Amino acid sequence: MEYSIGEFSKLTRLGIHTLRYYEHENLITPGRNSSNRRCYTDKDLAWIDFIKRLKDTGMPIKEIQHYAELRANGEATLSARMEMLISHRKALNEQINQLKEHMGKLDEKIEFYQQEIDNIARK
Repeated sequence: MEYSIGEFSKLTRLGIHTLRYYEHENLITPGRNSSNRRCYTDKDLAWIDFIKRLKDTGMPIKEIQHYAELRANGEATLSARMEMLISHRKALNEQINQLKEHMGKLDEKIEFYQQEIDNIARK
């Protein structure tokens, strides 16, 4: 299926300006119809979803651009793309572990306050 930029914007929940920016930054390369208007496909939709996921997990735009460049270069870059994702996953796991540690410390402090409040209430 093909989508105009307006339809694609609604499907992706990205503004038209953002889509044009992504195109300018070579993150996406939509096709053009006979009127030279951008036309997007379901494949573009899946790619945008992945870009959004990379962004949401903290991958910098420069790295996403590099990944997009590798992707555009085809199968010869599969290993390089996989290595990028492995590296990103490692960084995410480190962040998750740090957040779990922070959560544990917050839980300890909340438990301390709860005990103090309970002690005051018993007096």
